[in-house]
Amino acid sequence: MQILSTPDAQSLAADLPPFLEIDRVSKIYPTPKGDAVVLDDISLTVNEGEFICVIGHSGCGKSTLLDMVSGFREPTRGEVRLQGKRVTRPGPDRMVVFQNYSLLPWKTAYENVYLAVNAVYPDKSKAEKTEIVRKHLTMVGLDEAANKKPGQLSGGMKQRVSIARALAIYPQVLVLDEPFGALDAITKEELQEELLKIWGQHTVTVLMITHDIDEALFLADRIVMMTNGPAANIGEIMEVPFSRPRDRAQMMEDPHYYTLRNQALDFLYGRFALADVE
Repeated sequence: MQILSTPDAQSLAADLPPFLEIDRVSKIYPTPKGDAVVLDDISLTVNEGEFICVIGHSGCGKSTLLDMVSGFREPTRGEVRLQGKRVTRPGPDRMVVFQNYSLLPWKTAYENVYLAVNAVYPDKSKAEKTEIVRKHLTMVGLDEAANKKPGQLSGGMKQRVSIARALAIYPQVLVLDEPFGALDAITKEELQEELLKIWGQHTVTVLMITHDIDEALFLADRIVMMTNGPAANIGEIMEVPFSRPRDRAQMMEDPHYYTLRNQALDFLYGRFALADVE
């Protein structure tokens, strides 16, 4: 009797395309004085469920890079691919949370989230959509504020609504563009903790822009450090080795934390300080 071999899980996984692949991407804008190269030949592979933070000085193209992942802009050269499919436009598989919340001020927290759920899942019943909205507002601790409008909410609460709205449609990739940059230090730390809990529950892949090295070290699996523009590129990728779930106080007692922090500071304010390019 002939025994047919079957491929094991590892070989099957090897045949699959990378989950998210930024493949030799460049972004160039024509100007009267010639081409302005914002990003030059960026390549990065992101695993499913990974938390990536992108840091770099203002003007290094961080937002432009994640806009191409989101589909708001197209690369001049190269491709962004999600599960092997080229990204050419925005879609519900990639949701973005901005620093300025982007909530409709005349709608309640509930209604802001419901609009997104209704747009992506029009065939679900009202009861199903209501359950999804309630579940995600509860997840971010806003079930009691569901009927309040953005003007009645604090900055931290507004950002929680934005995160609930993004996650309520179950995206594959969550893009965060400095979501906590405008918040006070205490609120920022609270939302960082909340974000990690939610990320663990949803198993979503996260790409987040931040200027805060401590925030990146607390949240990320890897930190992508960008060189200065013009023609910015990935200068260094730092692996963050701390186990999860993470305890902020415990991490900051670890000498290795300061080694990594100093490495990032040296990259940003030593080798790639803004003074070097002015």
